[in-house]
Amino acid sequence: MKRKIYVFDTTLRDGEQVPGAKLNLEEKLDVAVQIAKMKVDMMEVGFPSSSQGDFEAVKAISEKIGQEVCIAALGRAVEADIDAIYQSIRKAQDPLIHIVLGSSELHVSKKLQKTPEQIIEIGAASVKYAKQFLPKVQYSLEDASRSDFEYMWKTIEAVVKAGATIINIPDTVGYAVPEQFGNLIYRINDRLKNLDPNVILSVHCHNDTGLATANTLAAVRNGADKVECTVNGIGERAGNTSLEEVVMGIKLHEDYYGGYTTIDTAKIYETSRMVSATMGLDVQVNKAITGENAFAHSSGIHQDGLLKSKDVYEIMDPETVGAPPMELVLTARSGKHAFLYVTKRLGFEIPEEHFPEVFEKFLQLADRKKEVYDNDILTLFKCCPNVKSVFDKELWQLEEYQMTATSTLPTATVKLIRGEKQVVTSSSGSGVIDALYSCIMEAVQEPVELIEYRINNLSRGKGSLGKVTVQIKHNDKLYQGKAIEQDVMEASALAFINAVNKIILDEE
Repeated sequence: MKRKIYVFDTTLRDGEQVPGAKLNLEEKLDVAVQIAKMKVDMMEVGFPSSSQGDFEAVKAISEKIGQEVCIAALGRAVEADIDAIYQSIRKAQDPLIHIVLGSSELHVSKKLQKTPEQIIEIGAASVKYAKQFLPKVQYSLEDASRSDFEYMWKTIEAVVKAGATIINIPDTVGYAVPEQFGNLIYRINDRLKNLDPNVILSVHCHNDTGLATANTLAAVRNGADKVECTVNGIGERAGNTSLEEVVMGIKLHEDYYGGYTTIDTAKIYETSRMVSATMGLDVQVNKAITGENAFAHSSGIHQDGLLKSKDVYEIMDPETVGAPPMELVLTARSGKHAFLYVTKRLGFEIPEEHFPEVFEKFLQLADRKKEVYDNDILTLFKCCPNVKSVFDKELWQLEEYQMTATSTLPTATVKLIRGEKQVVTSSSGSGVIDALYSCIMEAVQEPVELIEYRINNLSRGKGSLGKVTVQIKHNDKLYQGKAIEQDVMEASALAFINAVNKIILDEE
C-alpha cells in the first residue's frame, strides 16, 4: 500500500534567508497564497521571534490562508520563541510549532556550549512547554547528518516521550550522501515506528554539494514520511531541496518510492515564476522541471526523435507542471524534419522542388543568428515567393517602430502588419518597454496579460535575446516568445509578437 508523503514548504522561512530576497508583508502574502494553490500540506512562513516585522507577517499569513493549509513557524528551544510562535499562528485552523536545536558534537560543544545531557533536557522541556499550546509540535535535530547516531536517538526518544509529533532530520550543511543518508533514515525509522508509529519522520536537506534532492528522495525510499523543500530550491548558501524536483521524482516513480504526494503539479511552473519574480532570483535556464530550457530542444537528432514520438526524449509533458509546450529551437544543427515542422506550424507550405533552395537560405540565416525564431522564419519567407501560407489567419509582423525616451513621458509608436492589414498605434507608459508593449497589445487586440519579460545581452556585437511569457486572460495556458536582434527594443517587441502569434496558431 502506497503511503502519502507530506510536502512541507519553507520558501517563506528558509527560502527567504537568501541575501537580497527579503519581502515586504504584501509580497509575503502574495507568495503564500500562490504556494497554497499547489496544495502543499504544510507551510512554514517565518521565524516570528526574530523581529516584530516577521511576527506580524506570520500572523497575517496565518489569518489569510490558515484555513487552507497547516501553518508552521520556527523558533529556538526557548520559551520566548515558543510564545512568539504560538501567538503568531494560533488563529490558523491547523497550526504547528517547529522547534530546532543542534545535535552534532560541533553544535553542542561549540555553538551551544552545553553538555550533551543538557541539550536533551532542554529539547524535551521545550517540547513539553509547546504542547501546552498546540497538539502539533515538530522537533528538528540541527546538523543531524553529522551527529552521533546513538546520541541522536536518545534525543529523539526524549522529545517523542515529551510529546513531539514530527521528528525532523536535517542535513543542515549539505554534508550527506544519498546512500549513507538513506541508511540513517532507515535506522531511525525502524526504531521510531516501534517507539510511536504515529510520529511522522521528516527530512530537511541543503544543497551545498548539489545532493539535496537526491538525499531527500533516498530518505523517502527509506521511510521518511515528510519532505521539507522550497520553490526553485532557494535558500541559504547553495539552497534547499527543490520542491518541484522531489514532487516530480516521486510522481514518476511512485512504485519505487512507495509513496505519493497530493501536490497540484499543474501549478508548479506558475508558482516557480511568481516566486522568482517576487524575490528577484532568476531560475537557472537548465534548472530541472522549471528551467527555461527544461523542455527546449535544439539538437537535430533530438528534434527528429521528438517529432516521431515525444516520449523518445521527454519523460513528462510540460503541461504536467503547467509549463508552456515543448519548444524546438531552430539552429544550424536542426535538420530538415524540424525545419519543416516549424514551417507547417507557422502555416506555410514549401513546394518540394523549391525546398533545397529555401532550406539553404535558412541555414545561412541560422549560421548568422545562431538561433532562429518565428519572426525570423516569417521574414525569411518574404524573400521566398514560392512559399505560400495555408492558414486562413495571417500572423503579425513588426514593420516599423519608434521610441521616445524621456524622464517624464516615455512613448512608443509601432506599425504592425498582418497579411494586407496595417495597424499603427502609439502609447505612453511608465517606461519605454511598457509603452512599447502597450502599443502592441492595442494593435493585436488579443486579451493577453504579460506574465514575464526578460532581456539578456548575449555579448558585445552579438545582440540581445528578448524573452516573453504571456497568458490569455482568465486562462491558465502560458505562451512564450523569444527573439534575438542587435537592438534591445526590437528584440523585446518581436519576442512579444512571437508569443501573440503562438496564441493565434493555437486557436487555428
